[in-house]
Amino acid sequence: MVQTVLGIVGGSGLYDIPGLDNAEWRHVDSPWGRPSDDILFAEIDGLPIRFLPRHGRGHKVSPSHINYRANIDALKRAGVTDLVSVSACGSLKEELPPGHFVIVDQFIDRTFAREKSFFGAGCVAHVSVAEPVSPLLADAIEAAARAEGVPTTRGGTYLVMEGPQFSTKAESELYRSWGCSVIGMTNMPEAKLAREAELCYATLAMVTDYDCWHDEHAHVDVASVIAVMKDNTAKAQRLVLNLAKSMPKEHPACPIGSDKALDVAIITPPEARDPALLAKLEAVAGRVFKG
Repeated sequence: MVQTVLGIVGGSGLYDIPGLDNAEWRHVDSPWGRPSDDILFAEIDGLPIRFLPRHGRGHKVSPSHINYRANIDALKRAGVTDLVSVSACGSLKEELPPGHFVIVDQFIDRTFAREKSFFGAGCVAHVSVAEPVSPLLADAIEAAARAEGVPTTRGGTYLVMEGPQFSTKAESELYRSWGCSVIGMTNMPEAKLAREAELCYATLAMVTDYDCWHDEHAHVDVASVIAVMKDNTAKAQRLVLNLAKSMPKEHPACPIGSDKALDVAIITPPEARDPALLAKLEAVAGRVFKG
């Protein structure tokens, strides 16, 4: 079986976890451009961990300017098998207050200014993202949250907007009418690219505020969001530490086939594939091309 390597992508403060062993920042080159930052290679209780600051250390990269393809490719090259997205978000439901966590199971992608696939001219592939979250990874996150006493809801839809501005009230009410639970700017196309890279993926959405639909709360502002984020980060650190200690050292097969997503996805026959694109896809899709 394959060794489990846990990847964490999220805010910079998340990586100051006590008890990290053999921690070392390493640059990982990607043919898709420059990732958001170096990757922190470390271990927790013998399990390899890879941390990537999604916005770069110091939060220098906006959601629309993140190189999502380079990030996922670099994490794949770093050996990651399971990727947890730890993401700040706004709440679209009364019962999900600031400080609450949500293990989402669905996404609605409203982004429009981002590269969304590793595949394209020269090699076409269509992966299924009907079930974008790996259930075993979500189970493990839920168990860690319960063990640490972190208020967490299992299940919900994450509306991914383009940003960087927050929603208008009309938009917020529209997303509520769709039944969405939380709103953020970063998990798409990240989740789609993780599926193309055959990574098991799950999101831990940390509520920082009510989106602007809520008349009894102040409209979103950066200062209030940052205050809640600090408390959320401390809870997320405990959760990640617990998660790493409980993860199996050998990676089990994903019950929804996240780790074999490309087996039935590539349309272009071998003789028509562009060699230059295949070279860029070596880390993401090398398993199926070699087969």
